[in-house]
Amino acid sequence: MPALSARPHLARLALAAAASLTAAGLPVAAASASPAHHGGHTTAAALTRLSADPYSNTAAEHATEAEPDIYSHGKTIVAVFQTARFGNGGSDDIGWATSTNGGSSWRHGFLPGITTHQGGGVWQRVSDPAVAYDPKAGLWLASGLTLNSPNGPFGVTVSSSADGITWKKPVTVAKTSAGVGFDKDWITCDTTPTSPHYGNCYVEWDITSSGDQVVMSTSANGGATWSAHKSPADTPLGLGGQPLVQPNGTVVVPFVTNGGAIRSFSSTNGGSSWNASVLVANTQTAPDPGGIRSSALPQAEEDGAGKVYVAWEDCRFRSGCSSNDIVYSDSAKGTSWSAVTRVPIDPVTSGADHFLPGFGVNPATSGATAHIGLYYYFYPDSNCTVSTCQLEVGYISSANAGRSWSAPVTVAGPMKLSQLAQAGGAFVGDYIGSAFAGGKAYSSFAVGVAPAGGKKYDEGMYTAGGLAATGGKVRATGPAYRAAARHRAIPVSRF
Repeated sequence: MPALSARPHLARLALAAAASLTAAGLPVAAASASPAHHGGHTTAAALTRLSADPYSNTAAEHATEAEPDIYSHGKTIVAVFQTARFGNGGSDDIGWATSTNGGSSWRHGFLPGITTHQGGGVWQRVSDPAVAYDPKAGLWLASGLTLNSPNGPFGVTVSSSADGITWKKPVTVAKTSAGVGFDKDWITCDTTPTSPHYGNCYVEWDITSSGDQVVMSTSANGGATWSAHKSPADTPLGLGGQPLVQPNGTVVVPFVTNGGAIRSFSSTNGGSSWNASVLVANTQTAPDPGGIRSSALPQAEEDGAGKVYVAWEDCRFRSGCSSNDIVYSDSAKGTSWSAVTRVPIDPVTSGADHFLPGFGVNPATSGATAHIGLYYYFYPDSNCTVSTCQLEVGYISSANAGRSWSAPVTVAGPMKLSQLAQAGGAFVGDYIGSAFAGGKAYSSFAVGVAPAGGKKYDEGMYTAGGLAATGGKVRATGPAYRAAARHRAIPVSRF
């Protein structure tokens, strides 16, 4: 059968982690002597650093990497991320880290020909990286939002690679004229050979100068050319759409509206037209402490039968909307959605705050036995400030489609907010991802450590390797409190 594709808690940076960094040819971060984490989490294995910022231009923040996406096909896993973040939007380039042996080892580099900082590109900055695989064309495709300044001009580009290691210069999907703005691209491809639209790839973004009008473009030739963009029938306004293609070729695109609701729209004809959007849920979110940049952007995945899951941060299950859990809704067809369900990472009285979910589903599983691997950022104590918040990365899993969950583990942190790029608040990204390979969930995520050598930051891309989706006996919980509907505004520093 064809290889399956999937978009699918640092133990402290101890000696084992240092060894892995050296093996990867990257600078070794200082080890932390902090005790094993509190808040009900245990610690997982040591981390491997995937990449580090090599640039030195004075306008960007060095050394920083942030905002990763990750995808797998067979034994190949590809992560893409921003490198050398600008405080007011974008980065010097999109970095990549690729394993061709199921996560046993990694290579890394930077996409050529997008920006002036790498391989002769024409743009000054690039943001919002996403990655997919087109098995019909045998190509990896990485999309990005290009810009010259926060005021534009803007573009959407797609770079391609046959192996995830050697990348071609990008193709332009769309670019703006004067006074037109873009934001938040995403890419996916139809990977099912029996689909009537097998090999179609789809890019989503929004037109900020038109009130965040959501648009889609389609390619039927491995990303070589792209259609003129189209909007869903109701011309929705929002951003952060993440298209998924079900085995029958239906494309489902969850996104967040400017009013703070999660909605989705779909296409059943290969992107020739897009149906009006439907409501998934109205979000209820508490401000994440310390001014960290975050929001209720959705993170979407599907199981092997095409059941779509959409996850986001939400406070509806906590008294007084005091802090956020990771919650999700699911749908078989993308036309009607389940009630919102809380992931039981810790008790609703814990005082912890959870955000930026990386929700992965093993595509070799489906239905009642679907395996879920969820990575996320969290504060074990949300009663904190910009100077006292301790940021960590966690992981939890389910082996029965979310009916019950494992105990959570900590894979990274604690880190100080001052150790992270500053972009509308401390910045690890507006999203992270999770992808399954060999039955295990992989993620890449930004970790900040104490910098050395006179640098202001040492924020790089790390992975905890593949973590098993063993599940457990902790039951998912239903509503406990119903706060008045509320949402946090979309960050001013969008890109």
